[in-house]
Amino acid sequence: MRQHRPDLHSLAAAYALHALDPEEREDFAAHLAHCEECRGDVAGFEETAARLAAAAGQHPPEELKRRTLDAVEGVRQLPPRVPATGRVPRLVRTLRRRAVPLGLAAGLAAATVLGGLVVRQHQENEDARLRAGQAERRLEAVGAVLAAPDARTAHGRTTDGALATVVTSERRNQAVFAAAGLPAPARGHTYQLWLDLEGTMRPAGFLHADGTVLLDGDPAGATAVGLTVEPSGGSARPTTRPLLLLALPS
Repeated sequence: MRQHRPDLHSLAAAYALHALDPEEREDFAAHLAHCEECRGDVAGFEETAARLAAAAGQHPPEELKRRTLDAVEGVRQLPPRVPATGRVPRLVRTLRRRAVPLGLAAGLAAATVLGGLVVRQHQENEDARLRAGQAERRLEAVGAVLAAPDARTAHGRTTDGALATVVTSERRNQAVFAAAGLPAPARGHTYQLWLDLEGTMRPAGFLHADGTVLLDGDPAGATAVGLTVEPSGGSARPTTRPLLLLALPS
């Protein structure tokens, strides 16, 4: 059995990253069998490497990788502390040789994680842009109904006194609902709109507060618009008494 050297502790990271040649790996493995501290370090390094690999769902941008590598190359690597006299052990010389590759590996790992964050931020920006585009299209559709030559309007009040207005356009097969004075719904609930088709209530969208929305679906064949309070996420059919049942203008 080879004699234990304190310097062997420093090779846990190289061992976990498979950065030792076969002979060096054999030397450290022999030491590892009798060193609980190093076994714990190796397990920690392997777990960290696995997490970094899992985080690398997307490749980092080339520009980010280049900047990270440039920064790593500019950092001075400190050699391991060795006795002032005597022959330098072979494994310590190995550690010196491995210092720069391990530093580069750490830099690449950091670039991978940062790249993942950049990709996620980019995706969030794309999602926000998509939602903004959808809102803009719905706003344009609302304006088109309100400005339609055949637009017809009906007014009414909810049971709690809020003013409601419905504007329909037969030519566009669309309807717009507007409310003013609606109180905020209770926590966990929302206002849901309905189209009344000969007594069958068909979901037509949501109204989160005062405002104007384009009703979902074709209002052709509907005789009225309903408004109820439903659990967040909506219901397939009304579960509460209507706050409003406003006849569609003809």
